[in-house]
Formats: sequence, structure tokens, C-alpha cells
Amino acid sequence: MGSDYVLSILVDKASGITVEDTAELTELISPLLDTISPDPFPDQYMLEVSSPGLERPLKTAESLKAAVGSYINVSLYRAIDKVKVFQGDLVAFDGDILTIDYLDKTRHKTVEIPYQAVAKARLAVKL
Repeated sequence: MGSDYVLSILVDKASGITVEDTAELTELISPLLDTISPDPFPDQYMLEVSSPGLERPLKTAESLKAAVGSYINVSLYRAIDKVKVFQGDLVAFDGDILTIDYLDKTRHKTVEIPYQAVAKARLAVKL
């Protein structure tokens, strides 16, 4: 019915990727792959062009620096002030400390989180 192999290509740009972008890139990439000789993919495969998504992980210090000004979700190895997960605006990141402005019930608060304390970080959607 389908192929057993998937060639996934992840694309991104500063302004974000649209469905139209992925369709256009698929139409550009697919014929180019067919011209490579010898064929690096001799078996049938499905080409998948996609973006990292709205809630993409922030796995490196560089990705956190690029996310300054964005709404993020951060999980910690150990709680800070009895809180282990923060979600808010990443106000600053100097390579060592993340500064997040978050909402605690109805009050805005700011927390400084050591980079070494971060277990996971990702972009988040502000509702």
C-alpha cells in the first residue's frame, strides 16, 4: 500500500513556515532527488517536508537565545519556590540565566532560572 521508508526534511525560517511553503518545497525537492545518480534511495520512499511546529523544543543555548521575546514552557530538574514548570515570556537569556515573566494567578512575576536547572524547554502557544 505505501512505502516502508520516509525521507523527512525539516525546514524553518524566521517568519515561520506555512503549509504552502512545505508544498512548494516538496515540489522543488522531489524532482531534484530523482536526478541524483547513483540513486541514494533505491527503495520506494515517501518524501515528507515539514516544520518543527509551534511548540518546538529549545534544546540548545543558541535556540534559547533566539527565543528571547517568545512565550516558552520550561521544566526544571528541581523546583524553584515550589514550582517545577514555568510558562511565560522569555525576557532575557545571557547563556547562564533565563529570565521569565509569568502569570501567577492574576499577578505578573519574574523568575530567574539557572540554565543548568532546565530539564526541558520549548516554545509554547499563548492562549
